[in-house]
Amino acid sequence: MKEGDEADEAVSEARKKTTSRRELDRNERFEELSPEVGELNEEAVEHALAENPDDTMALLADLTGATDPVLRDLARRLAGRLFLDLSKRGPTRPRGVGKLQTRPYRPDGGDIDIDASIDALFAARGEGRAIDPEELRIRSWTTPDTAICLMVDRSGSMGGAPLATSAVAAAAVAWRAPGDYSVLSFGKDVVAAKSQDVMKSNEAVVDAVLALRGFGTTDVVGALDAATEQLSRSRAARKIAVLLSDCRATAHGSGVAESLAQVAAAARQVDELVIIAPAGDAEAAEQLAAATGCKITTVSGPSDAAAALARVLDS
Repeated sequence: MKEGDEADEAVSEARKKTTSRRELDRNERFEELSPEVGELNEEAVEHALAENPDDTMALLADLTGATDPVLRDLARRLAGRLFLDLSKRGPTRPRGVGKLQTRPYRPDGGDIDIDASIDALFAARGEGRAIDPEELRIRSWTTPDTAICLMVDRSGSMGGAPLATSAVAAAAVAWRAPGDYSVLSFGKDVVAAKSQDVMKSNEAVVDAVLALRGFGTTDVVGALDAATEQLSRSRAARKIAVLLSDCRATAHGSGVAESLAQVAAAARQVDELVIIAPAGDAEAAEQLAAATGCKITTVSGPSDAAAALARVLDS
């Protein structure tokens, strides 16, 4: 599994695989959203979202890989904001009693803890310098008894709606368990968009997921093994692995039955597994759920991702 600098290198390498304007122009809405090179019309994006949210988010996800660097950066920033906003809708807070804790500063982590940050504030003022964010502390609600590891499938020709769905799901997990979660992207190998014991902003996590375009085989066993290892770093009483995939394993075994047996064996090593499969392509996922007794639901598109997560975690 790729983590840390190695994972960052994988994301940077994936950024080099861009989509030309000619390819993007195949989408009938593309010209409306980007009438000229280097332009992204946010008003048109809002209008398109109101008419067809899933198709618009799918196109926006593709724009984050555009060859045009200005358009690509505009799309990354807008997609991050929209996907994070969408992830907060609905019943996204885990069950159980949360508590306020003081944590190191993170832009999206909570309110500044003035008492815990007062020395840093006075020191910066006295020295006439800008405040170092690393010296600040925030107060945020936490539910320390639940840890989540999300595995998103980037195999095959993942892009568009599946890519946007994965990004929204990652944002929803970050919103649910801000202090104890990981996001793994898997195809022929496993890349940690965020490791369980590493602090990372929600925007950076979503951006890392959007960067990793699909290719290659599907190593579901490797993803489950990596999730087991990630969750072992947590002290939470409840540890949940969320598998966002059609679960068709192509990296192990020569036959369907053999692959299912291998995947099921890896799944049983996880404390608690839930599956979110694409609507209309859930046969292999249903077989895995039947073999392991885990919860399963389907997701119809990006706008359903946060709700799908709630269906398997809160039911």
